[in-house]
Amino acid sequence: MTAASVIEAVQPWQPELAAIRRDIHAHPELGMEEHRTSALVARYLEGLGIEVATGIGKLGVVATIKGRLPGQRVIGLRADMDALPIEERTGKPWASTTPGLMHACGHDGHTTMLLGAAKYLAANRDFAGTVHLIFQPAEEGRGGAKAMLEDGLFDRFPCDAIYGLHNKPTIPAGRFAIRKGPALAAADSFTVVFHGTGGHGGSAPHLATDVTVVQAHFVLALQTIIGRNVPAVESAVLSVGAIAGGSLKASNVMPATVTVTGTSRSYTPAVRDLLERRIAELAQGLAAMHGCTADVTYRRGVPPTVNHPEQTEVAMAAAADLVGEGLLDRNMTPVMGAEDFGLMLEKRPGAFMFLGGGTGPDGVSPNVHTPLFDFNDDIIPMGVAYWASVVAQELGGQRR
Repeated sequence: MTAASVIEAVQPWQPELAAIRRDIHAHPELGMEEHRTSALVARYLEGLGIEVATGIGKLGVVATIKGRLPGQRVIGLRADMDALPIEERTGKPWASTTPGLMHACGHDGHTTMLLGAAKYLAANRDFAGTVHLIFQPAEEGRGGAKAMLEDGLFDRFPCDAIYGLHNKPTIPAGRFAIRKGPALAAADSFTVVFHGTGGHGGSAPHLATDVTVVQAHFVLALQTIIGRNVPAVESAVLSVGAIAGGSLKASNVMPATVTVTGTSRSYTPAVRDLLERRIAELAQGLAAMHGCTADVTYRRGVPPTVNHPEQTEVAMAAAADLVGEGLLDRNMTPVMGAEDFGLMLEKRPGAFMFLGGGTGPDGVSPNVHTPLFDFNDDIIPMGVAYWASVVAQELGGQRR
């Protein structure tokens, strides 16, 4: 069966799969709280007669499908299941029924597309080797990939390669986009607490050390790291997300402490190290200049998502067989967002593909992580077919 014909084969399943997606969407769960979603996934897979393991990394589910042809190669296909703490404003009939939570990144659609792939592969086992379908909890900063890996994911379910797929509402529906090398950024956070004496800001500021002045210089100086320390050919982001200090009810009191927190994004280990070092140097140096001190905490989150060359070629071939070269961007602009799939790519070679979901006149829909986002159900068959095409490339004798 050709890749294009797979879309025709799975198109009749679209109403069933869309109903599953909307059910998951209506019942969002935060990372490491996906009890209902995880149970739904396991129940559906078991209904297909597939071998299923649950509780991997607490709530992860892994389904194993073996081809009927002889072959030792094993690959993994991964989807995420968690929602976000965002209040939904789509007004859709299937909108979130849980106040303050919604599937604002399309993980409901990712899960559904991989369930559709499970249905297709279970019925079409003309491939040589084994496929592990990995349903991961807690992608949104709650450590799901790390938990599954620490629970022996690749020891219990060995994979020669691992693949991920993410919807992208800012490109037209049905288009694919990927690139070799860094595709998404490392996401770290920093917290700086400036300590001074505090004092009376109206009558005796000269008797105090003023942490508000220090933090003001620090926030401005952060951008000199990007402009004067990061090489011009590299990319990085430093942003302050919160500043806290003093009291709105005591405007004449100079606070003794001010806290500054923010995020940093980078693509390479060298730039990541540079950001960590320079944030501390600036904070402590500026504090010392003004007679204050600074406590600096830099927390490394997920690493960059770096696509491996060989597996990226496989992913490109899988997409091109589906939609042709005209609908495949082989050198997409790297994204400053982050994905904990990068942790899996540190352990196994693989590739992370984007599938367009935009529907507006300009091919764009409300972006992920916004209250108006909703996964485009029309691309579900395309996502299922892409997964089948990856399996065909890897295990069906078409590997390039």
